[in-house]
Amino acid sequence: MIERAREKRAWEDTLPPLSDTSQFEKRRRMMNAMERKEWAFREQEIEKLQEIRLEVLKELLKKRDENQNEVNMARLNAQWSKLQEAKEAKLAQIQRKHVSAIRKLMGKGKNIEGKLERRNIIKDYCDYASQVYGPLSRLGRFPDNNSEDFVVKNHYLNTYEGLVELESCLPDFVTQPRIKPPKPKVTTTKDGFLKRAARVDRELAEVHK
Repeated sequence: MIERAREKRAWEDTLPPLSDTSQFEKRRRMMNAMERKEWAFREQEIEKLQEIRLEVLKELLKKRDENQNEVNMARLNAQWSKLQEAKEAKLAQIQRKHVSAIRKLMGKGKNIEGKLERRNIIKDYCDYASQVYGPLSRLGRFPDNNSEDFVVKNHYLNTYEGLVELESCLPDFVTQPRIKPPKPKVTTTKDGFLKRAARVDRELAEVHK
């Protein structure tokens, strides 16, 4: 801009003076040429600005596409995880049915001759190694399944706000215990003489030393 201002000032110095009427047409042609040059420069600057804006717009569109792709990928991952969990649940159900069917077949195999032994409940509960106390996983029993459902989840125990609320419900003597200092043991009588028990304690202490 400084260079252009210098060039314009130098160009203005080359213009014919206004007092010279003979060169008025020359002055007008020079001014028209300079005006066309100015307009061409402004159009070039506008084109540069438009190109810059176009590049910025392309970059914004690119970022928007990338963000949209990330959102789509996260959605697909969530859907895939949900389908995978459903698949695993279905496989577990099929496995349980398979184990149950195998157990039934084994029971029928034991009862081929029609001699089915009845269950002795008293014997099962007397024997701590029986299926009542320690069921085998290979028979389809999993005692630890869904154990997290029995975990106590309490707002008052798991959060700081809940603990503060519980503490506010406690009485003052719990949070602010009052300790009374013990009263000093009186070893003298009202008249100022040493009591007999105190005198005996002092003599015993001296003997101990």
